[in-house]
Amino acid sequence: MRRIYLTILITGILIFLGAPLKAQVSFSVNFNVGSQPVWGPVGYDEVQYYYLPDIDSYYYVPQHRFYFFKGGRWIYSSSLPPRYANYNLYNGYKVVVNEREPWRNHKTYKEKYSTFKGRHDQQIIRDSRDSKYFVNKNHPEHNNWIKQQKQDEGNDKGQNRGNKSDKSNKGGERKHKK
Repeated sequence: MRRIYLTILITGILIFLGAPLKAQVSFSVNFNVGSQPVWGPVGYDEVQYYYLPDIDSYYYVPQHRFYFFKGGRWIYSSSLPPRYANYNLYNGYKVVVNEREPWRNHKTYKEKYSTFKGRHDQQIIRDSRDSKYFVNKNHPEHNNWIKQQKQDEGNDKGQNRGNKSDKSNKGGERKHKK
């Protein structure tokens, strides 16, 4: 949401400072598709947390941490505790939660998503063939995607060189036509 406001603010400043109307302004808004785990569900460009109803735990995407209840309080770890050793992250259902510290409202999430326990019908990033997920370094197609990006970049450079020489030739012809 902050990125949208920032984009609006920058656009407003450019207009206020008298940017020419013909100027093209493009903004690239980065989401966190590349940092989501490959076991995460498809369809979300921005994810803060996943709620895992099967084990009543949360996963914080930006810092790659699991939050779970232990010893009367919520704690975090880079891995799940041994009691969840048989839990399959690729199979279990994940609910996207974009709220700070969602475990503070755990009772609400637990009640609201209790029917998702045991569901295994969610498509995950690893199995997606949508190229927007190839940016994820753990996606099976990531290396092929990188090769394609480099190849495309090389093709673009070649085309740009051709365009520059064409322009300079045209300009040169004009100078000599007096």
